[in-house]
Amino acid sequence: MSGLSRVLSLRFRGVTLTLLVAALVACVAESPAAEAPRAKSSLFDGKTLDGWTIEGGCKAAVEDGLLVLKEGNGWLRSDFSYGDFVLHVEWKAVKSADYDSGVYVRTLAGGEPFPKNSYQVNLLDGSEGNVKNLKPTIGTKGEIRQGEWNSFDITAVGDKLSLAINGKKVYDVAGLKNREGFVGLQCEVDKGGEFQFRNLHITEIGFRSLFNGKDLAGWEGGGEPAEKCWLVEEGLLVCNGKKGPWLKSLDEFGDFDFRFEYQVSPGGNSGVYVRVPADGNHHRENDQLPPAGFEVQVLDDSAPQYGMLKDYQYCGSVYDICGASRRVCRPAGRWNSMEIRCQGQTVTVTHNGVVVSEVTEEKHPLIALRKTSGFLGLQNHDTQVKFRNIRVTTIK
Repeated sequence: MSGLSRVLSLRFRGVTLTLLVAALVACVAESPAAEAPRAKSSLFDGKTLDGWTIEGGCKAAVEDGLLVLKEGNGWLRSDFSYGDFVLHVEWKAVKSADYDSGVYVRTLAGGEPFPKNSYQVNLLDGSEGNVKNLKPTIGTKGEIRQGEWNSFDITAVGDKLSLAINGKKVYDVAGLKNREGFVGLQCEVDKGGEFQFRNLHITEIGFRSLFNGKDLAGWEGGGEPAEKCWLVEEGLLVCNGKKGPWLKSLDEFGDFDFRFEYQVSPGGNSGVYVRVPADGNHHRENDQLPPAGFEVQVLDDSAPQYGMLKDYQYCGSVYDICGASRRVCRPAGRWNSMEIRCQGQTVTVTHNGVVVSEVTEEKHPLIALRKTSGFLGLQNHDTQVKFRNIRVTTIK
């Protein structure tokens, strides 16, 4: 026993014990385990612009694995809206001087060619990193490498924004009024805004990943071994379309925000089970049937065999309850984004950056027959479907 341990043992009674307990509590509070969970996902796969919506007259392309702003005025808007996050962006101006662009954070859609209610981390020559309506005037201070690749690491937590340029922190500033919004890239080519971007990824603070890209940890087959039809391939969660079970989360969820990206094969059909019991029941038409959750449809809407479906059977619909107001699927083989947000009996589905289903008990009384807590699940409908960037946060 060390000398310190001996002293603590001798003074086990009284004040010293109180001090020891306080110290232990402080250590636990400061431990990494007490930090908010984080989920990291890529915003650009180097091949397509999937995950982005073009606003205004912006024209962008993918060239040699780079995201390139080509011409026009407007911006690329992320499919998902973000609250607290760390955003990593690597950028390079095509011009060696007199260039101009920007990185939008917590920005609301609307207004053309550029969003009105926005926060833009500037990429204007000589003012890189400045945010006009927060006024962190920093200049370049020698951190910018003109004509070369530069990196921005932008952190937004609460009302605070911080920036590191090429790995060096340059400011912390408060004043963000939007607590959630899109991230984006400004395109203003006529003012020198032809830019290249690479290695764009975002870490959402408060979300936790439900897929590690390596195995099926956190999931199990619904009634049968998951391995009969579910596998991990090249970092993706894949249903190979063979006969087998649905994939069930190990945890149950009540009010939450669930986000993921999916890709269907031609004619692909799948779905997300929400708040289902352990048996996966997601159909219920009256109060005499067993408890059930519900399903949000995942489908290749453009496939010829699906031309005559009911409204509530198309992608993004809350099956049997609410049809998607718009059909915004990308073609089979492309990546799509989906967000399912549940608070009580209010359910909102956002598909490729567009709100397509808004369910409330007043407008959709059938939702009152469904559970408000249960498991999440991914459906096997005998077609190949791939998933990635699966994450969730609890809404309190």
